Amino acid sequence: MTEPTLDLGPQARIVARLAEGVTDAQLTDGTPCPRYEVRHLLAHLAGLSAAFRDAGRKDLGATTDTSPDGALPEPAPGWREDLPAVLGELAEAWRDPRAWSGMTRAGGVDLPGEVAGAVAADELVVHGWDLARATGQDYVPDPAALEAAHAFLLAAAAEPGRDGGEGIFGPVVPVPSDAPLLDRTVGLSGRDPGWTPRV
Repeated sequence: MTEPTLDLGPQARIVARLAEGVTDAQLTDGTPCPRYEVRHLLAHLAGLSAAFRDAGRKDLGATTDTSPDGALPEPAPGWREDLPAVLGELAEAWRDPRAWSGMTRAGGVDLPGEVAGAVAADELVVHGWDLARATGQDYVPDPAALEAAHAFLLAAAAEPGRDGGEGIFGPVVPVPSDAPLLDRTVGLSGRDPGWTPRV
């Protein structure tokens, strides 16, 4: 059996460390995600981690069928313990080479395992950036996860029917071609790499 395409563990641990650095006073601060406060972003990270954990396991059901476009998510009371745990479970699920083959589902969408793994990397990289920016923490994503996220977003923006300025998550923010890879990835996700919290 072949090795997994990508180990999501390093990026999952980076996101867990960022979450650990969030103070209670920051939970109602704004983020680069429209409508999301920090608390919503943390709850979203917990939900997507459970969904992609189960997508990797091919354990399809409530977690993998739920669209992320519903009501604003709220963190559970034990989120400080639960989020690192589910991030670890997500990484472990995708260490199984079988996660990357066949079909699976996430967000109510059926997709190939390899694509789902790339989406998981993208979610962890981009939302890691969101969380770091919103809470004033330094952020250096895992290089392999960043490469996977950039490749996924670049391919999605080039899909037939898109005009080149429309990414999968909204209008692409133009970023110079010689900008750091993280800035280019963030721009492809529809975010301004120069975003800072409002004072």
